[in-house]
Amino acid sequence: MENSGINNDIKKTPNDEEFERVKLNTWESIKKFLIELFDIQTDSDRDATIEAVKKDIPFKGHTAWILIFSIFVASIGLNVSSTAVVIGAMLISPLMGPIVGIGLSVAINDVETLRRSLINLGVMVFLSVLTAFLYFKLSPLTEETPELLARTYPTILDVLIAIFGGLGLIVAKTKSGTIASVIFGVAIATALMPPLCTVGYGLAVGNATYAVGALYLFSINAVFIALSTFIVSKVLRFPLVRYADSKKRRRTAQIASLIAIAVMVPSVWLFVKLLDQQVFENKTKEFVKNTIRYEGAEVVKFTQDYKSKKIDVYLIGLPVPQNKINEWLAKLKKTESLEETHLRIYQGADQSGEMAAKLSGAIKAGILEDLYVKNEQLIQGKDEKIRFLENQIALIKFQNVPFKELSEELKINYEGVETFSYSNKITTNFQKTDTLPVINIRWKKDVSSKERKANLKKIQEWIKFKLKLDTLQVSEYP
Repeated sequence: MENSGINNDIKKTPNDEEFERVKLNTWESIKKFLIELFDIQTDSDRDATIEAVKKDIPFKGHTAWILIFSIFVASIGLNVSSTAVVIGAMLISPLMGPIVGIGLSVAINDVETLRRSLINLGVMVFLSVLTAFLYFKLSPLTEETPELLARTYPTILDVLIAIFGGLGLIVAKTKSGTIASVIFGVAIATALMPPLCTVGYGLAVGNATYAVGALYLFSINAVFIALSTFIVSKVLRFPLVRYADSKKRRRTAQIASLIAIAVMVPSVWLFVKLLDQQVFENKTKEFVKNTIRYEGAEVVKFTQDYKSKKIDVYLIGLPVPQNKINEWLAKLKKTESLEETHLRIYQGADQSGEMAAKLSGAIKAGILEDLYVKNEQLIQGKDEKIRFLENQIALIKFQNVPFKELSEELKINYEGVETFSYSNKITTNFQKTDTLPVINIRWKKDVSSKERKANLKKIQEWIKFKLKLDTLQVSEYP
């Protein structure tokens, strides 16, 4: 039986059509909102941005003196480990101008601006390092402060800060009416000056590792700020510099492209390497914390070496059996990013070869030094309190001396004593002050020197025993 009268097509009702229309309008509204929210093309002033960047590139006169003074301020802040002072120096530093100029000039094929930016940046870096070197060379304070040590080697965080800080900087500069607060914030976050000061410090104290590491950190910040400027300039389609000579234009474009590639490729490689190193260090800490556990044994220290892929763990307490160590090694091989890592366990109970030497040397010394440093002041304070309380107890006891009874017993036992007295004597060695009870004896003239000496010692022992006093001084009048 045919159902020719039945229409298999489902017709939309007016309600369905209304729903579709509302849904379409809602999606268009959301899409429009998101486009407006993240659009930086409309409110960008390209010509004003290029003019502002070029204006910040020159380095002479006032700018040179501002740089010198800011380097001195930053060096002092690093020298005394004052974060606030270092931040103040970064706010007044003019180092950012040529770096942004390099990124922009490569993006718009402006060889003249690129040349000026590179020259000015080189002069700025040289003058900064020279100023910091002279300061630390003449300063009597050459201690390695935490602020200095924090700038001796880059981490993945420094790269990320440079990338996002550079992006924030150039986006702020491209906006009509530059956002000054963003520029100040980027100057603080990217921290271009402290690494250069640390380079000067490393050269002044003869530590090439610090100098090279700090210069490496500065280079990373500068490269990624310039790279961020280049990317944003390309995204916003900044107008390219036009040359009358077509050959010169092509040659300039090729040079700019080569520079961009030369900067981008090593930067990406560096980012990947630092990211891999950071992952290795985090995985190592997590593995030692969660896996290296044994009842009766404690981890006192562990070291990690990303280049050699080695982890050294030092234990004290009960010896860990080899089967347990083998279990740790098996887990290490299954841990992501640590598959090729070598684990070495050093135990306090192991008295053989390298393990015993390392533990008994660096580790034990480090533990003892740490305990000494932490407890020395506490011990000294307790010793002073004990001495004070002993003196007070002795003083209280001596104030309750049965003087009449002692003098009568002394007269019976030692007929040669002419007078007997006691007093409190306050003494100091200019570090501590003590109060001592003192007994004074005067002998009759017919008592010999030998007899006086023998009897004086007996009297001292007798009175100490009688009064239960250890801090007692017995002397004789001349």
